[in-house]
Amino acid sequence: MRHANWDALTPDAEQPWETLETRVAVPPPRSVHIDRVRTHAGDEIEYTYRPRGPRAVFILPVTDAGEAILIRQYRYPLRATITEVVAGGVERDEDPQGAAERELLEEVGGTAREWVALPGFYPQPSISGVVFLPYLALGVRVTDAQPERTELITPVRVPLRDAYARLEAGEIHDGPSSLTLYHARAHLHARGLI
Repeated sequence: MRHANWDALTPDAEQPWETLETRVAVPPPRSVHIDRVRTHAGDEIEYTYRPRGPRAVFILPVTDAGEAILIRQYRYPLRATITEVVAGGVERDEDPQGAAERELLEEVGGTAREWVALPGFYPQPSISGVVFLPYLALGVRVTDAQPERTELITPVRVPLRDAYARLEAGEIHDGPSSLTLYHARAHLHARGLI
């Protein structure tokens, strides 16, 4: 199933900036381009960015008992362990929901009865066309997690109200996790879960 928000944004019919030259500075799969462009003001500049392509999924798992399953994950660039929702990359030719199901199983050992696609978003549109696709996973049941060897993850079950109290208190420092929680709130409220 395609994520509902994947095709929401399309390029403008008229482009105010003209691409004069494109160089691939870093080849796929990391892909970094350096373009020489002429801006709307007539200036010629170099613009470094990652083209649209890589996608990631973010999942808020919720049990029938009304618990959110968050994770505490060590993040090397921060040299710290932070609280996040379940997340991971979408492999080439992989369906986003399939990636979400895989990541839920790997990171917390979970399977979900129901999936809700939430509004997708671009985390850094000034430097990247990468899109993040969040999901709400309902009726989650947990067995044994199967994290990748490089992942240091501890699942944390908390009542949904506590998860949102942490969000409001600024204790969720990961932006995509915060936005996933934000977009899930209306769905959870409509179902009487918070």
